[in-house]
Amino acid sequence: MSYSEYWSYFGSGLIQQFGEHIVVVLLATLLGSVLGVGVGVFAHKRPRLSAVAIKASGVLLTIPSLALYVLLISVIGLGWPPVLVALTLYSLLPIVQNTIVGLNGVDSSVVEAASAMGMNSRQSLVKVEFPMAWPIILTGIRVAALLLVSTAAIGAIVRGPGLGRAIYDGLNTIGSPTALYQAVSGIVGVAIVGLILNLTFIFLGKLTTSRGLS
Repeated sequence: MSYSEYWSYFGSGLIQQFGEHIVVVLLATLLGSVLGVGVGVFAHKRPRLSAVAIKASGVLLTIPSLALYVLLISVIGLGWPPVLVALTLYSLLPIVQNTIVGLNGVDSSVVEAASAMGMNSRQSLVKVEFPMAWPIILTGIRVAALLLVSTAAIGAIVRGPGLGRAIYDGLNTIGSPTALYQAVSGIVGVAIVGLILNLTFIFLGKLTTSRGLS
C-alpha cells in the first residue's frame, strides 16, 4: 500500500485526531491561563505566596505524565477528562511564573504615577500594570501551549483525544502494512500543531501588545 492509498482510507480519521489535538491543547491552555494568571495576580505582591505558587506549580510539572494520567484514571475515568486535567496542571508553571515576574517588573515610578492620577490599586492593575506585563505573561502562555502539544500525545494511553492514538496504534502494530504510515503521520501532525500554535501566539502577541512595549 502506498502512502497516498493509506491517506485515502485513513485520512479522515487522522484529520479528526489533528483537530482534537489542537482543541484539547487550546482548552487546557485557556483553563491554565485563567487559573495561572489569577494566581499570579493574587500572589505577585506577596513574596512568600509567590514563592509557594511557583514551587507548587513546579512540583506539578515534575510529575511524570504517564503517572499523572494513570492516577487520574481512578478519579475521573478515561478519555478527555484526565487529559484535559493533566494538561491544565502542566501548563501552570510558565504562566504563574511569568505573570508574577511580569507584574513585579513594572517600574514602580509608573505605578506611583498612576496612583498620583487618582487610580486605586485595581484600576492601576487593570489599566497600567497588566498591559505593561502582558508581553511577558503571553510568552508564558505560549511556552505552556507548546509544552502541552507533545504531552497531549501521551494521553493516548488513557484513550484521550489527539494524534497520540495514531502514534501508539502505529507502534503497537509494527510489521503491519500501515504501521509506519500511521506512526509517522501522527508524529508529523504533532509537529504541525506545534508550528501552527507557535505562529498563532506570535501573531497574537503583535496584535495585542502596545507598540511602545513591542
